[in-house]
Amino acid sequence: MTNEYRPSSSDRVRDQVARYEATDGVEGGELNGLPVVILTTQGAVSGAVRKTPIMRVTDGTAYLAIASYAGSPHNPAWYHNLLASPRPRFATATAPWRYAPGEVHGAEKDRLWAIADAGNPVYADYRARAGRDIPILVLDRIGMRDRGNADSHHRREFGL
Repeated sequence: MTNEYRPSSSDRVRDQVARYEATDGVEGGELNGLPVVILTTQGAVSGAVRKTPIMRVTDGTAYLAIASYAGSPHNPAWYHNLLASPRPRFATATAPWRYAPGEVHGAEKDRLWAIADAGNPVYADYRARAGRDIPILVLDRIGMRDRGNADSHHRREFGL
């Protein structure tokens, strides 16, 4: 991503990203006591680089990007950014990596909700309040082999 970084209009998001980056993840790596990673995408409309803390939920070597938006009736902007320009990066406490996203459905999504709920029980409340089917995207590190999941064929590979 070579476009200019445009910080979030949300003070909380902007400050958390800045704190995370200034301390190499030592600070700003949690939200409400739960671990986060910084998702870097390209804005679907603006083309600007966007950085958003999202809950750190993993399945093996993959990250799960859960578009809960705290139970809002709308998907978060980062979800639309991933669909439009699916070459995201995560900043973790160890290093940034590029990932390939794929949305999951059916039995695979049910399995991943169980993982997400085990780490963050508020997701059930978000699903109840949202009034929409909350998307889950699996983000596999580019170049890694398939996670061996029998349902991986359900993932939508965005041009990769």
